[in-house]
Amino acid sequence: MKPLLEVKNLVTKFYTVDGVVHAVNDVSFYLNRGETLAIVGESGSGKSVSMMSILGLLPSPPAKIERGEAIFDRDNGSVDLLKLSPKALGDIRGGEVGFIFQDPMTSLNPILTIGKQITETLIRHKGVSSNEARERALDLLERVGIADPALRFGNYPFQLSGGMRQRVMIAIAVACHPKLVIADEPTTALDVTIQAQIVDLFKQLRESMKMATIWISHDLGLVASLADRVLVLYGGQVVETAKVDDLYERGMHPYTLGLLGAVPGLRVEEGKRLVSIEGAPPDLMIKIEHCPFSWRCPNAQERCWVERPQLKLIEDEHHVACFLFD
Repeated sequence: MKPLLEVKNLVTKFYTVDGVVHAVNDVSFYLNRGETLAIVGESGSGKSVSMMSILGLLPSPPAKIERGEAIFDRDNGSVDLLKLSPKALGDIRGGEVGFIFQDPMTSLNPILTIGKQITETLIRHKGVSSNEARERALDLLERVGIADPALRFGNYPFQLSGGMRQRVMIAIAVACHPKLVIADEPTTALDVTIQAQIVDLFKQLRESMKMATIWISHDLGLVASLADRVLVLYGGQVVETAKVDDLYERGMHPYTLGLLGAVPGLRVEEGKRLVSIEGAPPDLMIKIEHCPFSWRCPNAQERCWVERPQLKLIEDEHHVACFLFD
């Protein structure tokens, strides 16, 4: 079956006064219909920038997409999102592709009511009347677990708790029944109880609406029960990708093993200390032509410092970029 989204050789840079930041370096992946792909890695690994690149959400300048394709399969044919005009991309973004941002307080408009922010999405993409948009918005607020939606419809973002604001963000993202929803660490700013509620809500909506989803996270423990496949990014590059069970049972890249070892309850014996990955992520102001993990890797060889490993298929849908598996 043709993928819903196929990203090929994406390269994104930021041209700043201090130099060029090589944020995303030749990232490729695919997403099937109805599938959930988790993108994991430390802060600065290129997770959010990759997703914002394909939807035209980065400020230009300083951001510039140097190369790549993002083939999105629409009902009326496939399009390359990176080659669309801002207007054409705006027709897809919010309508066929929803985006849930990390911090709803800074993502929601503080001077518009939440009802206005939901209805404007429906009117823009579905062409419904104001009254019909209001009815749909009230139904959405109820579906995402907002108590007394008629009252909350007229509230401003500052009048809601963090968990309620995130539910509103989810309502906006799924309002037009998109084919794909991208969630950028939507539970990071919430306490663990609310996190669990948001994850359960997201699962319910995903199943009922038959959406494909991309979940960006640094928490491997969270995505274990959420994703079908996992993509591991480091230094703006893909270092491993596999089905979720395969990755957790037989993670291969040294960086992946470090991430798994740092999660309580995963591969950690009672009384044994969690794994700590020594060192710091690479400076992306430097163009890395070799393995980006070589500075921190306990298994680094001479070859790792002079050549960049390419993703290689090890077994069924399990790819690793490491010379240990040549």
